[in-house]
Amino acid sequence: MTRHALSVVVPQVLGRWRRQMGLQFGASTIYWLALLTFVWCGGTYNNTLAVASRTNNLHMNDGVRTQDIIAGDVFFEILEPSALEYTYRLRPAKDFGGTFGITYKSPQGKLVPAIPADGCSTRFENADDLVGNIALVERGHCSFLTKAINVEAIGGAAIIVTEYDTEIDDFDYYIEMVHDNTDRDTNIPAGFLHGKNGIIIRQTLKKMNLPFAIVNIPVNLTFIQPHMINQPPWLPW
Repeated sequence: MTRHALSVVVPQVLGRWRRQMGLQFGASTIYWLALLTFVWCGGTYNNTLAVASRTNNLHMNDGVRTQDIIAGDVFFEILEPSALEYTYRLRPAKDFGGTFGITYKSPQGKLVPAIPADGCSTRFENADDLVGNIALVERGHCSFLTKAINVEAIGGAAIIVTEYDTEIDDFDYYIEMVHDNTDRDTNIPAGFLHGKNGIIIRQTLKKMNLPFAIVNIPVNLTFIQPHMINQPPWLPW
């Protein structure tokens, strides 16, 4: 219903209610009640939908605060190589591991693609590179918790999991990483990275023959407008 229609209909309804209840409302009071009804039903509801439906796309949130978009997510920047110099989003593990910004934070950390990529064993070919750094591993073949435990076991400081199968239905979504209900746990933080970001980071490092990327994690975006966030151009705008 339009603002004009509400300004006509609501006063009529309130007027009849006022006469029946013996209440003394002025015309201006009724008008403002109608206007408030419109703002609440139209404006607030639509803004809530915008936050809920556009969570994965930072640049589509015009008029919505960055704080509403970020929610509990974590952001990091790749500083080197220059081809990957963008701001990336992580969905932290829901109920296991440490916390980015507390358990692990670094303005010059190393993001190291694990070999083998699935992280389902402690027999990493590049274990020395992973010590004290963030392991980038691929989703699948074992639980998220198992991957984190294996990275921690060889001295890794954090883990980022990403999708690699572009044909899977939830490739374009941020996955909620949950505990596997075993009696194990890990102290290192874990986060899920959008699949396309993960693939391009791996491919770019491999093409440039680089064993890692230099990252700043976490990045505080609270006071930055959504359209100013340096999101990777390969994600939808």
